[in-house]
Amino acid sequence: MTEVLLSLKGLTKAYPGVVANDAVSFDIGAGEVHALLGENGAGKSTLVKMIYGLVKPDSGEMTLRGAPFAPGEPRQARADGIAMVFQHFSLFDALNVAENIALGMENPPALRDLATKIRQVSEAYGLPLDPYRTVGDLSAGERQRVEIIRCLLQDPKLLIMDEPTSVLTPQEVEILFLTLEKLRAEGTSILYISHKLEEIRRLCDHATILRLGKNVGECVPAETSASEMAELMVGSALTPPERGDRDFGAVALDISGLSVPSPTAFGTALRNVHLTVRRGEILGIGGVAGNGQDELLSVLSGEVQTEADAVKLGTDPIGQLGPVARRALGLLTAPEERLGHAAAPDMSLTENAMLTGATREGLVKNGFLKWGAARDFAKRVIKDFDVRTPGPENAARSLSGGNLQKFVIGREVLQRPEVLVVDQPTWGVDASAAAAIRQSLLDLAAGGCAVICISQDLDELMEISDSFAALNEGRLSAPRPAAGLSVEEIGLMMGGAHGMEVAHV
Repeated sequence: MTEVLLSLKGLTKAYPGVVANDAVSFDIGAGEVHALLGENGAGKSTLVKMIYGLVKPDSGEMTLRGAPFAPGEPRQARADGIAMVFQHFSLFDALNVAENIALGMENPPALRDLATKIRQVSEAYGLPLDPYRTVGDLSAGERQRVEIIRCLLQDPKLLIMDEPTSVLTPQEVEILFLTLEKLRAEGTSILYISHKLEEIRRLCDHATILRLGKNVGECVPAETSASEMAELMVGSALTPPERGDRDFGAVALDISGLSVPSPTAFGTALRNVHLTVRRGEILGIGGVAGNGQDELLSVLSGEVQTEADAVKLGTDPIGQLGPVARRALGLLTAPEERLGHAAAPDMSLTENAMLTGATREGLVKNGFLKWGAARDFAKRVIKDFDVRTPGPENAARSLSGGNLQKFVIGREVLQRPEVLVVDQPTWGVDASAAAAIRQSLLDLAAGGCAVICISQDLDELMEISDSFAALNEGRLSAPRPAAGLSVEEIGLMMGGAHGMEVAHV
């Protein structure tokens, strides 16, 4: 039998109105890659926060190498050999790699010595890093390397990873998996959280499944199909999205010769972008994070304005219109950053429904806000998109990331857009919710809406897209029919590599 590194027994944590973890128990073996699976709101984040010392359990106990383990803060967890790579990077763009890593250390050495160590460790694990590069100039994959190397410099016994491949190309995923397999061979345990079940099947030795805060089962991923694991997570069989037959109509959105400087020092300028999407069509746009996705969405939403003719809704030039005017005409957007950009964290779901739905849902009359109608609209989003929350008066920040994502997408879909642009629509969302969101986009297209889906999830893009283009360094490749494209071809297009045609450059 494998030696137990960390044992959880009866861990319970409750918040007002919800039990996040209900007597959860399982063991993680030494040198084991252990998956933690569950729907959004199942309690995964709360559980790993208790392991890492960010949250104190109400009851239950943990043992590490047979000794009682109850970290009061992350510093204590790190001292005991627990390291964590969070889904959202915690790096300062203006500092270099070595400076960022030093900030996460209790007693950092001189920067020159630390830089040498970073080179040694990063090359030893196949994740080479230049310690003197400015973080703002790094790709998303390289930023993740910084987070991982920062953890590895602690010589961890347990590495917790939360959605580690969500911003990586297929080629970068392969490099990461080789690194994790090397760590496992050296005896490091890994607690791996991901909604990508085929990754779980390939990488993980065991899996624990949470549902509504409870441990509802375990499995050996290599011996369990992705659909079987998904059914364990949701408690019922999943229905795959139905594409149906669609006829494309007139041009709904046209971008011609769009060049926009980056609004920030570490952003990406858009360079001579051409784009056409028709009614009933879903255009998938892939690209590694940081290649112009945020800038493109800002231009389409009206947050960044251009020459009037650079963006046309049908035949009408709208480049100089702001977000409210574009929404009134039917061009709606859902940005990637859900907490702070798509939703105001401290506002209720009712207030957040009002923010974008005021015009199209008729939530304002004679200058007065119709809060009853806004509350009804929020309730409809919650019901139709299965948002797990006590009610519409709860603050946006009180929702799990996946449930807030469902609310943000549902709020836009239910406003019946003529054109909908979504960025990372199922980021951090469980398999069941992802299928529902993708089906809602397919249903919109079937009703004549033009959809632009910007995503780093290649499976998602291939599942719903009619056409595919890739963003690289602010340039958009020539759209190609999605049917027949291989994952390898798409990965190369996303990386801007090796002879892939780029339009109008």
